[in-house]
Amino acid sequence: MSAEDRFASLKPAFGDQVGLIHGRMSGRDKDEAMRAFKAGETRVLVATTVIEVGVDVPDATIMVIEHAERFGLAQLHQLRGRVGRGEQASSCILLYKSPLGEIARQRLSIMRETEDGFRIAEEDLKLRGEGEVLGTRQSGTPGFQVARIEAHADLLEVARDDARLLLSRDPELQSPRGEAVRLLLYLFGRDEAVRLLRAG
Repeated sequence: MSAEDRFASLKPAFGDQVGLIHGRMSGRDKDEAMRAFKAGETRVLVATTVIEVGVDVPDATIMVIEHAERFGLAQLHQLRGRVGRGEQASSCILLYKSPLGEIARQRLSIMRETEDGFRIAEEDLKLRGEGEVLGTRQSGTPGFQVARIEAHADLLEVARDDARLLLSRDPELQSPRGEAVRLLLYLFGRDEAVRLLRAG
């Protein structure tokens, strides 16, 4: 259900006590919706993920996230962090549509188990994959044949430092070692990585 539809469905029950905020509203309208909610003029705020960061309303104690199965762990954690910022106890209710896929089930289970941001980040990395080290994909496996970032971070850091040293000494990869690296990058389809490495 869209935010507008949910707002319309709650309006008969809550009247002027329900507010609405979403990304397509003007900045002025969004600011006014947040001001009214923070001041207690509206007691229920229907929102899209536009409220994910930067919203601090200490009196907000209950959040309901519809279709929680569609969100990643980091986003769920950010959204959950919008409540419980004051002295009162708070709750975050995750609603989902069955049947859940295995990854969605794991995500929701982790959200139930912990509020530790570091653990959530680690689990998110395991579930989504780390993406490409030399590329633009931000999730999925990076295509390493053996290495796994969570298990071999120290080795990957040494490899990164070695690559930087090579590029500082041989930026055009003209030395025998540089030519070998260029050939490896070409064979693995990563010849564009030289440009990314130079960019830092």
